[in-house]
Amino acid sequence: MLDSAEPVPHGDWLVTRIRLLISLAYFSRDITGTEMAQAEIESVWPLITQVDDVRLRSELSGSVHHNQALMLLGIGRNDEGIGYLDKSIELQRAGLAVADDQAAVLDRYLKSLFSRGVARMRAGDIRGAREDLTHAIALGEERGALSQAADSRRQLGTLELRMGDVPTALRRYAESEQFYREQGLAVPVFLRMGQAEALLTAGLAGEAGAYFDEVLPAMREQRGFTTYLSTAELLRATAALLNDELGLAREMADSARKGMVRWGCQTCAADAAIIGLRADVREALRSGDLSPSLTARALRIAKSMPARLADRAASARMLAARLEIRRSNLRRAAELLRGIPRPARLTPIDYRMLRRLCRAELAAGQGDRAKAFAEIRAGLGELDRVRDRMGGLELVSGTALHGRELAGLAVKLVLDGGTARRVFDWLERTRAQTHRYEPIAGADDPEVAERIAEMRGLDQAIHQAQHLGHPTAALRAKYTERLRESHRLGWDAGRWGKPRPVATVNEVAESLGERALVSFAVSDDEVVAVVVADGAVRLVRLGSAKPAAESARRLNVDLNALAPDHLPPMLVDAVMGSARRQAELLDAQLIRPLTMLGHRELVIVPTGALYGVPWGVLPSLQSRPTVVAPSATAWLAAEHTRVQRARKIILARGPDLPAARGEIDKLATHHQGARLLSGARATVKSVLRALDGSKLAHIAAHGAHEPENALFSRLELADGALFAHEIAGLKQPPRQVVLAACELALNRIRPGDEALGFASALLASGSRTVIAPLSRVGDQAAAAAMDDYHRGLANSTSPASALADAIGADPFRRPFVCLGAG
Repeated sequence: MLDSAEPVPHGDWLVTRIRLLISLAYFSRDITGTEMAQAEIESVWPLITQVDDVRLRSELSGSVHHNQALMLLGIGRNDEGIGYLDKSIELQRAGLAVADDQAAVLDRYLKSLFSRGVARMRAGDIRGAREDLTHAIALGEERGALSQAADSRRQLGTLELRMGDVPTALRRYAESEQFYREQGLAVPVFLRMGQAEALLTAGLAGEAGAYFDEVLPAMREQRGFTTYLSTAELLRATAALLNDELGLAREMADSARKGMVRWGCQTCAADAAIIGLRADVREALRSGDLSPSLTARALRIAKSMPARLADRAASARMLAARLEIRRSNLRRAAELLRGIPRPARLTPIDYRMLRRLCRAELAAGQGDRAKAFAEIRAGLGELDRVRDRMGGLELVSGTALHGRELAGLAVKLVLDGGTARRVFDWLERTRAQTHRYEPIAGADDPEVAERIAEMRGLDQAIHQAQHLGHPTAALRAKYTERLRESHRLGWDAGRWGKPRPVATVNEVAESLGERALVSFAVSDDEVVAVVVADGAVRLVRLGSAKPAAESARRLNVDLNALAPDHLPPMLVDAVMGSARRQAELLDAQLIRPLTMLGHRELVIVPTGALYGVPWGVLPSLQSRPTVVAPSATAWLAAEHTRVQRARKIILARGPDLPAARGEIDKLATHHQGARLLSGARATVKSVLRALDGSKLAHIAAHGAHEPENALFSRLELADGALFAHEIAGLKQPPRQVVLAACELALNRIRPGDEALGFASALLASGSRTVIAPLSRVGDQAAAAAMDDYHRGLANSTSPASALADAIGADPFRRPFVCLGAG
């Protein structure tokens, strides 16, 4: 925080000149460079000695030391900067006790405390940083300097982030943001940058990238943001790299590096160089174009790093080692990795994962598979410890991004020579970790509830404006902002839940009984299936993943086209023919080679694009009870879920479903004592109250999948949207939920096969079974399918069996799946 020119006391022209010179010297650093700016500010000292007033001379000296510190901190000379801040704080503390203008001195004192807290944090002095920042917060709030207190609270969030506590960091940022808004102040770009960096730490690269895309244009338009603009570009480059946007990562890293070189921060310029290098190495490893010049470049970057940037030099050497391993120069790779420092307490997770990956790849290249797996296991264990500290479903799932390459290597190695049982074990170890956590029942947040209520009101206002032909742009913008605020509040929630142990193959086999489990995986474009049946475990290789993914995509397109209730017969015939061809192709590649399945009921664990397959339409699986789960561990947890006795059956219908008007009444004939909620009675509040502790909840309503945050996917009820977040927050979520709404089994597939959507959010929150469609469904087709389904349930048939019979009557118009436990 700059100590800039202020109103002139006593009209003293000399003091005026000194203050202006202090400020001009600081601002000139972007043009003349830090060394020249330091020389300019040093020239002020002879003038300060001419000031007669002792208190004023002390105050000006403190200002010089403060700005000298900021210049040094800006170019990474942290220890020297802290030394100057120590002098500044000592002078200002003494001045605060005797100053006539308490407010002005307090402002300078809080700025110096803030700056020293930041510097101490960078130096790893966590206790000292926390002391400075908490002192600044307490003093600022006590004496009414609320803006400075909010700034320090924001920086305390950054401190928590450096400590690896992402939920607490986001909570600190949210507290700071709330204050700025309450005071009618603009939210500082630094706060947005901190929030985005926290999301990067959690692996939410897309969300972080969106933050920076919002911040960067504003920063480019404002003066005085030169250094911070480069920092934001560097973080944007990091987000792009994590999101595999290699071109954007290079572009942003190059721009950031040029800015950082210009204002003299070696540390930041080194970070930018490493980001650009990582993008190029990833592309080279992917394409196989392993030019020795890229290795040489990595080593030049490593050699150019000063001793204090040993960790950056180590990252460059590790990237060079990866290239040498791929080129089979194992001795050279081993030399490069020798001496790579072990991570310290606050070392970022990306560095830890890169180190484990290099060591594992080298061991694999040397033929030491045991050592390779030990490194992978240790790395994933470190990632687990990071994940266990996360809060909110999105943060828990996002961490898999950091271990993506390590997990991929594990699967590749085990497929190259492991037994089917080992393949099963590693698949379970590396996928869908979100669903390993036992949910915390009733973990609701009143702030999130308030934002959701506002969103519901805005949603109604948008519909009304559309009906009246009024503009909706402003309302939609406000809705989007409330949605984003709700996302942020959800991100800083407490821990999602206690992690369960990974399921073993023996546990799964015992629980399957007469059923079979098929777990699909993809490695180097090869689809494989691990089949568990009759206690035996088999591995079946199923060819290229590309045609399977394309057939799944085309099948989903065809099913969407078939959804409308009244289509011309010729169009139905054409689209149906295409859908049958795609279903046949998928069946021939993925199911028919699994001859050991026989006619058993199935549990299917998909991967990637296969999450979009409505399995009941495949010829071999039509009318066969089939359950879909994100992992065998998740299925086993759902299968063994202990639920309190529940008898309530809830049947609810949302608005604008003409074909469903009689559906709910008809379904009620299958369930004695069922409670019906429709029309004006089907409000969010009444439906939520009815759902809590229910045995079965059937909701017929229009729905929408929210790709940015699964918990904000929604169903439309009489008074607005019911969000998955609200059902997940119930003390006792419904044992079974039937969603007779379009596309609500859809998932956004994150790294680690983390599938997030409305239905999967319900499963992660404690519901045992969810029935939902994977694509659009016509109103009449949905009503008919649900009538058949509930008739089966009423006859004590399991959910999977009842759904199989219901789908079998018209599979291509009824693309429902049974998720969780059957």
